[in-house]
Amino acid sequence: MNNSYQYKPIVYFSFTFLITFVLWFIGAYLSHQARDGLYTIFMLIGLLTPFIISLFMIIRSKNTELRKDFVNRLFNLKLIRPSIGLTLFYFLIMPITVVISIAISLLFGGSVSQFNFADGFSFSIGSVPILLVLFLAASFEELGWRGYAFDSLQSRNSFFKASIIFSILWSLWHLPLIFVKESYQYELLGQNPWYAVNFFVSIVPMGLIISWICMKNRKSVIAAIFFHFIINISQEGLAMTQTTKCIETVVLIAIASIIVVLDKDMFFSREHLINVNNKE
Repeated sequence: MNNSYQYKPIVYFSFTFLITFVLWFIGAYLSHQARDGLYTIFMLIGLLTPFIISLFMIIRSKNTELRKDFVNRLFNLKLIRPSIGLTLFYFLIMPITVVISIAISLLFGGSVSQFNFADGFSFSIGSVPILLVLFLAASFEELGWRGYAFDSLQSRNSFFKASIIFSILWSLWHLPLIFVKESYQYELLGQNPWYAVNFFVSIVPMGLIISWICMKNRKSVIAAIFFHFIINISQEGLAMTQTTKCIETVVLIAIASIIVVLDKDMFFSREHLINVNNKE
């Protein structure tokens, strides 16, 4: 007898937010006490939390299909669309968005020097190499978000609604970082509170685009990780000003809106509701 597995989005997000917030607020406190090594540990464990909770929920479900599905989406490279042109389009969305945003900023007095490579990274986390942080952030977050979180939302909502809810929750999940000394969000808040607001708003269209790319590549976790990493690198690669990043948010919203309109069948079809059967 087959029994449908019932996802538990409220349980997942409640524990993920609670544990992450506790760890990151402790890390935030320690970051102001000049204890780099100790606060870095709390920050990295917090970064792992979405994945750890996803893994716990998947294992605890005792659902064979759920486990097999996650392993398949994590390791099966054949899920990624074979079309080179389409794949390049997916992964060039963010770099192109950055270039367009800088070009638009020139119309409002922005500097051409923004096309230059950035002198360094815009933040630091203790002694951990920033490039490694950017990759780990993309990997551990997407292992959690695509491992269980997004599917749990999609099990009860259309793909569009699940994408919006997820993107808002993903944005709010970063909130404690504005208190962590030398973090990107902390630096933004120090420069101008509106820059920090823009950061949180920008995550919403980014989240929708990542969810769309993941779905277009048959829910490949690897595809989500790589696109997330490209987002992180694109934000750090060129000498963009924060004013231009505000323009970038508008461009991202426009791109996300176009994607929804052009692929409305995917976003609003009830066929994309998740249903995992237990075939034990």
